[in-house]
Amino acid sequence: MGRYIGPVCRRCRREGVKLMLKGIRCETAKCAMERSWRSSPPGPHSWRRRKASTYGIRLREKQKVKRYYGVLEQQFIRYFRIAERAHGNTGDELLTILERRLDNVVCKLGFAPSRRAARSAIVHGHLQVNGRRVNRPGFLVKLGDKITVRPSERSQKLIRAAVGDGGGPAIQPWLSLDAAKLEGVVNAMPTPDDVQIPVETQYIVEMCGR
Repeated sequence: MGRYIGPVCRRCRREGVKLMLKGIRCETAKCAMERSWRSSPPGPHSWRRRKASTYGIRLREKQKVKRYYGVLEQQFIRYFRIAERAHGNTGDELLTILERRLDNVVCKLGFAPSRRAARSAIVHGHLQVNGRRVNRPGFLVKLGDKITVRPSERSQKLIRAAVGDGGGPAIQPWLSLDAAKLEGVVNAMPTPDDVQIPVETQYIVEMCGR
């Protein structure tokens, strides 16, 4: 499974927006985006960079969404092709698909402090969907799906520690959480409004639809 293993703060700096790649740490003064001397794009001579071209603006929008959800190029294009075949707006359908990823749902339920941590918990088999263990972070949840923690002591301890921190985001309306049972339910399909970063979907459609 391909994954990015480099420094993640430079990704937020490159996109100019907090991508919440380190969970609660991104909301503290330790975040690189909170420091004026590090909030500029990474690399030498960033102050000399020229105004972005039309292509560059659309590329940055696509890269921002990819990095926020932690998907690679091939995965992203596959999701885009699925969104193209849907009946609704392609950009909105794309965001809905990305929001339905299991690692994103686990993170938003507070079972993990970040999407990277959520992927690790899923791959190591700590979580179940409808009573069956799922070890694919890209698994797409459906309406009514129930996300639970394996009954093993190790899994329960790991997830309960994350939930007990209480530092995660507020549970969004399309999800519900029973913290005592460590059980989350998908009550509705997500919408583009549930995405927690500003996204111009039209730019992504223009970029990927070429």
